[in-house]
Amino acid sequence: MESPLPYVLKNARKIARYGINFAFGGTGIFDTLVSAPNMTTQIDFFQNLVNDAAYTKEELQSSMSYVSVSGNDYSTYHAKGGSNQGLPAFVARVVNQMAVNMKRIRDMGVGKVAVGTLQPLGCLPEFTVHNNFQQCNETWNATVILHNNLLGEAVAKLNNESTDSGAFKILDIYDAFLSVLNNKEATAKFETPILKQCCIAKPGYSCSNVDANGEKMYTVCDNPERTFFWDTVHPTQAGWDAVFSGLQAKFEKS
Repeated sequence: MESPLPYVLKNARKIARYGINFAFGGTGIFDTLVSAPNMTTQIDFFQNLVNDAAYTKEELQSSMSYVSVSGNDYSTYHAKGGSNQGLPAFVARVVNQMAVNMKRIRDMGVGKVAVGTLQPLGCLPEFTVHNNFQQCNETWNATVILHNNLLGEAVAKLNNESTDSGAFKILDIYDAFLSVLNNKEATAKFETPILKQCCIAKPGYSCSNVDANGEKMYTVCDNPERTFFWDTVHPTQAGWDAVFSGLQAKFEKS
């Protein structure tokens, strides 16, 4: 499949055959630190298209919607002073709203709704930098495991309550990440330490930023194609390729 058309470009040409991407970078289930539509509003955009008959009933029924959450809700929670004691309850709120969102999409007529588990956030360079990129932060990964366990329960409940027991699917991103990071054969394809990012920005800047004189406020490694992480939170193209190659192999076996 080709990449879905970004929603903001929907008027640039006819509704794309390969669907629409309603995501906005940095957003989450709830409002985050970026000023952009949260997932409820993103689904509203989809609802508007359905109401305007942009898709036929048959097209919706034969389609799959993928729901993606990357952890921005949790980074926002901590940035706003959320306590460790209150975190489990917040995780439950996030997952409960995810279930509401997934059911809403399904009720619009979409044949199948898939959702990805959270990747091991504790393995991001943002956190591994504190131990020289040698090991993942297990405190953050514990939050991820709780999120993914609750998500599994929520999806099972949605399927039990649906007339189609296979209407809701889980894509195990967490396991796919670890299958690369914990596999010597897989990690051999990447430069070490694998938990270190390729692009390093100066304090207060991000990769791609330049100053008033046009000077780059970041440095890039010599071989991006041999690094797993691009910056402190995003994998490289090669990193994602390794993750999804593992997913593909798993699905082919099943």
